Amino acid sequence: MNTLPIGLFDSGVGGLTVLREVLRQLPHEPTLYFGDTARVPYGSKSREVIVRFSLEIGQFLQKEKIKMLVVACNTASAFALTALRAQFQIPIIGVIEPGARSALAATRLGRIGVIGTEGTIESRAYTEAIHRLNAEIEVFGQACPLIVPLVEEGWLDKPVALEIVREYLKPLLAKKIDTLVLGCTHYPLLKNLIAEVSGPDVRLIDSAEETAREVGTELAKMGLFAADQTARHRFFVSDDPLKFERVGKRFLGQPVPDVQRVDIGAWL
Repeated sequence: MNTLPIGLFDSGVGGLTVLREVLRQLPHEPTLYFGDTARVPYGSKSREVIVRFSLEIGQFLQKEKIKMLVVACNTASAFALTALRAQFQIPIIGVIEPGARSALAATRLGRIGVIGTEGTIESRAYTEAIHRLNAEIEVFGQACPLIVPLVEEGWLDKPVALEIVREYLKPLLAKKIDTLVLGCTHYPLLKNLIAEVSGPDVRLIDSAEETAREVGTELAKMGLFAADQTARHRFFVSDDPLKFERVGKRFLGQPVPDVQRVDIGAWL
């Protein structure tokens, strides 16, 4: 199984920030990424719909033969991780548990903020993950629905980006948080701006970095590291490949080549 790829999926391009970290930390590992661009966004959809979409994508990736599945989407991790682990026998890693552990290790005052989509925040997945480890920690969530379209438009340096981030962080900073979890895979692209607004006393937790680190830990534990090789990376989407290639380059930090479209409904 060592030569098989790591499978990753997200509702769209955001999960490419997780893939970017996997490529940086594990450069010899082949990967297979699926972006469900025909059905994005997941953040405003119901739990039942997200579970169904996630299981469908899991079936597709399993068919393509992967050795591990990374749910590179906070909303899908919040709602579908249990169902995926019950359905498939390969190791499955979400982005919430690694971020929660890192936030717990970072906080000094026991006051953690989480920003994410409406679905992620309403699920209380980060709060529950943190409280499973330490029930005394105070966790404050803030949904930030405008940040995803802002990032996908590439408006990272525009004044409106600063104003939106300030408005969303204001109630969290008023709670005297000392740690802030970036609970959406789009948010690392605004990390510098978020750090500027939150100030030097607030530690930022990038779930993409922590998830990639956990992928490496699990591969080592199970003896599934790929041999020293030139890794192949494949990309699939459920809608327009050209748009994914164009926007995805910003998230991955390099070109996204040869993206293939897959009609999940027809495939099933």
